[in-house]
Amino acid sequence: MKINNNNEIAAAVVTMEGAKDVRMKILIGPADGSDNIIMRHFTIAPGGNSPWHKHNYEHVVKIEANRGIAVDENGNEFEVSKGQSLYVSPNAMHQFRNPFGEDFEFLCIIPNPAGK
Repeated sequence: MKINNNNEIAAAVVTMEGAKDVRMKILIGPADGSDNIIMRHFTIAPGGNSPWHKHNYEHVVKIEANRGIAVDENGNEFEVSKGQSLYVSPNAMHQFRNPFGEDFEFLCIIPNPAGK
């Protein structure tokens, strides 16, 4: 068993093209012995957004703090907030935005694309 203190994990700036004011922590991943699953924590500052993008793997998202906008593959926008969870299908375009006044935080759990 591996237990991490999430507050001690450094947040990296997301540099993917189209990202604005997004930071990410890998809470659990290969460095912790998890070859198959990665749990990431994202923070989007007010006015920020993730890129409009897709992945060839599914992922689940759990809103951890405050609220934001989830944009689906058809461009539909949904306000999401703490206590909600989302499922994003493989190859579905999506984006997360924060037009609100507080940091928008969520967990994103994915299969390890480089895993076994």
